[in-house]
Amino acid sequence: MAKAYILKNKEKRTLYGHPWIFKSDIERIEGDCQPGDVVDVYSYKGRFLGRGYYNPRSQIAIRLLTREQEDIDADFFYRRIRSAWEYRKQFADLNSCRVVFAESDFLPALIVDKFSNYLVMQTLALGIDRYKHLLADILDDVVKPEGIYERNDAPVRELEGLDQRKGYIKGKFDTNVIMRENGIKFLVDIENGQKTGYFLDQKENRAAIQPFVRGARVLDCFTHTGAFALHAAHYGADSVLGIDISEHAVEVAKRNAALNGYEGICRFEVGNAFDVLRKYHKERNIFDVVILDPPAFTKSRDTVQNAIRGYKEINLRAMKIIRPGGYLITCSCSQHIEPELFIDILYTAAIDARRDVRMVERRSQAKDHPVLLASKETEYLKCVILQIC
Repeated sequence: MAKAYILKNKEKRTLYGHPWIFKSDIERIEGDCQPGDVVDVYSYKGRFLGRGYYNPRSQIAIRLLTREQEDIDADFFYRRIRSAWEYRKQFADLNSCRVVFAESDFLPALIVDKFSNYLVMQTLALGIDRYKHLLADILDDVVKPEGIYERNDAPVRELEGLDQRKGYIKGKFDTNVIMRENGIKFLVDIENGQKTGYFLDQKENRAAIQPFVRGARVLDCFTHTGAFALHAAHYGADSVLGIDISEHAVEVAKRNAALNGYEGICRFEVGNAFDVLRKYHKERNIFDVVILDPPAFTKSRDTVQNAIRGYKEINLRAMKIIRPGGYLITCSCSQHIEPELFIDILYTAAIDARRDVRMVERRSQAKDHPVLLASKETEYLKCVILQIC
C-alpha cells in the first residue's frame, strides 16, 4: 500500500480527528497508487495516522476511513453500514430517515436516504464510488429495501473526475414514492427531486413547530414541496400559505396537501419570497407565524457577505409582518454561515426592523444527521424559533 506523508506543522487537524487531508498538506507519496486507491497516512516523523482513499485531482486529496491498520474490504464496509443502521434504529422513524451521513458515519462521501421501503444512494468521491455496488449489496442485506436508486447527478462529483449519473442499482420501481414523516404523507420524486428527492434534515425541526402554529395564520416562504406548510396544517393552523419560486415544487406541494386532505387549509403560490415579503409589508398583511427555510445562499467563503445580506433581508421583512406575540421560525442550511454568525444576523435584522425579539429555541439538524465534533463541516443546519414581542 502506498504511503502519504503530511508536511510538518500540517498534521494537527488529522491528529485531532478531522477526516480530510488537503492536497496542499501532503509532502510526498511513496509507492505506486492510482486515483481512488486506499493509502496509508503518516506524519512527517513516520507516525501512522490513518488509512483512506486518495484522489490527487481533488483539493480534498485524502478522505480517512479509519485510524487503525485494518483491511478496507467487504467486512469493513459491512461493519460500518450495520453500525450506522443500528444507530438509527435506536430513535428514528425508519419510514423516512438518513441511513448513512458520510463522514459522520465514518464513510466519507457516502449518502444514503430511506424513503418508505426504498433507498437513494450518492457516492460523491472517487474512492467511495469504486465500492458502489458492494455497498448496495450490503445495504440490501442490512436494511432490506425493496429497491435502491442512484442519485449521482451532483456537480461535486466532477471535482473528483466522476461523471454525473442517476438510475436503478437494485430493482425497478416507481420513482414517485409516498413516505410518511411525523405522521404526514409526502410524495417524494427520488428521480428528479432536489438532492436525493427530499430534505430529511429538517424532520425534527418541523415537528418542533407544533406549539406555535395551532390556530395560527401561517406564511411558509421557500416552501419547496410543502413540508413545513403541511406540518403547520397537521398541527392545527387555521390557514397556511406556501410560497416557492419553482412551479414544479408548488405543484408537488399541492399534491401533498391533497394527499393529506389539507386542501382547505393550505394554499400554495409561485413567487419570489423576497418580493412577496416586501409586498406584504407594504400591504400590511400580517401573519401569526412566518417560516423561512431558504436554500443555501452561499456554498463558498467567497460569497458569505452576499449571503449575510440575503439572510438579513428576508428575516427583517418577516419580522415586520408578524403580529406582536407571533413567531418567526427561521433556518439556514449554509455551512459557511456558522451558528453564532446566524444569530448575529437575526439580531441586526431585529434592530433594523425595530422589533423586540426573544429567542425561544435554537435547533440543528435531525439526529440521523449527526455532527462529528472534529469536523465543523458536518454541522450546517441552523433553525431558530423567535418570538416577535
